[in-house]
Amino acid sequence: MPDNQPSYTEFEAGFGYRFRRRELLSLALTHRSLPLEPGADTNEKLEFLGDAVLDLAISDLLFARFPEAREGELSKMRAALVNARVLAKKAESLALGRWLRLGRGEERSGGRHKGSILACAYEAVLGAVYLDGGFGPTLRLVADHFAPDLERKPAVGQFDSKTRLQELTQKIFKQTPTYEVVEVTGPDHQKRFVSQVMIAGKAYGRGEGLRKKSAHQAAASQTLAELQNRSDTG
Repeated sequence: MPDNQPSYTEFEAGFGYRFRRRELLSLALTHRSLPLEPGADTNEKLEFLGDAVLDLAISDLLFARFPEAREGELSKMRAALVNARVLAKKAESLALGRWLRLGRGEERSGGRHKGSILACAYEAVLGAVYLDGGFGPTLRLVADHFAPDLERKPAVGQFDSKTRLQELTQKIFKQTPTYEVVEVTGPDHQKRFVSQVMIAGKAYGRGEGLRKKSAHQAAASQTLAELQNRSDTG
């Protein structure tokens, strides 16, 4: 936490939740680039938890908001809301970057404004809220943060490449695609993942990203373009 900000009270007021166990909040804001004592943890496990909790919360809210929607449509709407770009914007609107605990290298390279770091930290804070207060407060918090997005049906667009690819491959190949991380490069605090799409045992598009999710989405997008080109020339 920056030296001129002695407590998390301001953060809690802006985020909309007051922690009983502030050590969870501190952990959620601790990026893996920060040098720590042996055995100390970072926010990666809380991000994992928050990712699952956010998926459930958004699913719950969409289910209640659009009772007439079918499962496939709900999945597309959720994918349009729960992606790195949207989450980074949520984090920016909450000034979450001010409170991140970063290593010097990440600080110098503008880590407080990097979308991938902000999106992960947002999920980590939600994971901390879940551990601190349970699912009820977490659901109310997500409902508040995403209220403008849920006023009308979320637009399904470029962020839903995996869903669109699954629909296409089921139609063409009668199979669903799988994703493999085939390469990981970079230092621990800034890894890059390369994902490979496999369909019926054959390799298709590849994609890169700072997170496995974004790499999978990029690979799906590349495969969609590849299959579309084949269709156009066939």
